[in-house]
Amino acid sequence: MIDDPLFLVVAAACLGVLVILMFGIGGFAKGGEFNKKYANKIMRLRVGAQLLAVLLLVGYVWIRRESGN
Repeated sequence: MIDDPLFLVVAAACLGVLVILMFGIGGFAKGGEFNKKYANKIMRLRVGAQLLAVLLLVGYVWIRRESGN
């Protein structure tokens, strides 16, 4: 699995979602002007990253299922 480049792309996408989520939670916890200015933008970025990660994950499962690996 680790030597599969598509798996690494899916894992990187999931890790990217986690980083964006932690960044958003940190900004929310700190509050203040930063949160007021960027909270909505970070949330939209996270939702887009989640969409990409889910599509990649579904594509990975579909491709592996079709190839029998």
